[in-house]
Amino acid sequence: MPQELSLDRDAVATVVKKVVIAESRLSLPPGSVSDDEPLVGDLLNVNSLGFVGMLVRIEDELDVTLPDDLFVGRTFRTVRDLIDVVTAAEVRS
Repeated sequence: MPQELSLDRDAVATVVKKVVIAESRLSLPPGSVSDDEPLVGDLLNVNSLGFVGMLVRIEDELDVTLPDDLFVGRTFRTVRDLIDVVTAAEVRS
């Protein structure tokens, strides 16, 4: 049975923001991006192909597995949407 460890939301938010900023080809500190920032908007610009690459980087950085079923029926409009699904993931043991 996998060990249930919860991810620290602040740590997840920082990593997610770093990855989203990198994907958008920007040089900003993670703290300058709000959780409510749209993934596609005036500041960030994440396309569907880039989204998949971001998920792989987030998994590697946080040592988590993001199973496909976490994404079923979800829409990712803001940074918060992505933080929420990553926070729900299980830490690899």
